[in-house]
Amino acid sequence: MKQNPQILGDRPMTARVGLAPGAQAQTTAYRRLAQGLVGLALVALYLTSWHNYLLFHSLVELFSIVVAFSLFMVAWNSRAYIQNPYLLFVGIAYLFIGGLDLLHTLAYKGMPIFTDYDYYANQLWIAARYMESLTLLAAFGYLFTRRRPRTLVVFGAYSGITLVVVASIFIWKIFPECFSDATGLTPFKIISEYVICGILAGAILLLHHTRDAFEESVFRLLRWSLICTIVSELAFTFYVSNYGLSNLVGHYFKLASFYLVYRAVIQTGIRKPYELIFRELDRANHQLHAEVGARRKTEQEREDLIRSLQNALEEIQTLKGILPICMHCKRIRDDQGYWNQLEKYLHEHSGAEFSHGICPQCLQRHYPDLK
Repeated sequence: MKQNPQILGDRPMTARVGLAPGAQAQTTAYRRLAQGLVGLALVALYLTSWHNYLLFHSLVELFSIVVAFSLFMVAWNSRAYIQNPYLLFVGIAYLFIGGLDLLHTLAYKGMPIFTDYDYYANQLWIAARYMESLTLLAAFGYLFTRRRPRTLVVFGAYSGITLVVVASIFIWKIFPECFSDATGLTPFKIISEYVICGILAGAILLLHHTRDAFEESVFRLLRWSLICTIVSELAFTFYVSNYGLSNLVGHYFKLASFYLVYRAVIQTGIRKPYELIFRELDRANHQLHAEVGARRKTEQEREDLIRSLQNALEEIQTLKGILPICMHCKRIRDDQGYWNQLEKYLHEHSGAEFSHGICPQCLQRHYPDLK
């Protein structure tokens, strides 16, 4: 499992395991093939914009919708194991972001579904981007507070917010206009795009501040996804037509943003689930092992101290017993029957040291001249 080297002081398991030379070559070949297919898909996508822009727009949006719904499915079905609250919160929210993008696709000008107003799609776009940017920013609150999101509460809250947004656009019709035939982009639309870019920039700063909470490759992919989203929003601040060049560029960067999210979470979650789902759990296991080792060391030191105290207590108890002592020379008989000098016996059984002197009575008795 992928570990955080700064926290655990260890190298990632994937780096330790390694691959055989043949497997490495095969992996490189697959990677190049995938890159080639992505390149061909982008070229084909661009050619569709020449033939029919609605087809191009629908394909780009459907890709982002599939990514958003897949992200939700991965997060929801592994919610019992994901220990990173950021990924769990974002994964649930992307279901509703993808839902707004789906309505945006169906309501796009030229689609024969919502025909009473041509620019529902612009309003839905702003609503979805506000929800996405605020979600990516608010999710860091769970990293700072170290709390897990309550999945049902989050699901219910986003359900309510989405219903209110959709109702304000299609039923109440109180959502601000974002585009008109006479003036093009409205001030609300332009200002909103810049506000969304500012929110995403704040999310990038917080992402760098909490990068230790993410596997390194996931961190890089999320960062570039946020950057692509900002570029996409900037492209949508100056287009003059829903079928114009800047609109095309904005959708390409949105496509890149969602592809990077796919690489960061879905592909990593499917191909390397131990790096995404169990990363925090494995970190906790290592911390637990370290704590167990420290407790074992403490217990060993305590056992050594108890043993030392028990030995001292046994010696003290030996001295408290009845000691056979010679009434004349004052020697003490030990357990083996040997007679020892009083000083030697006490030293061996208590560790006490003796210094010899003479008391006043013995001085008067044995050395009367010195008096």
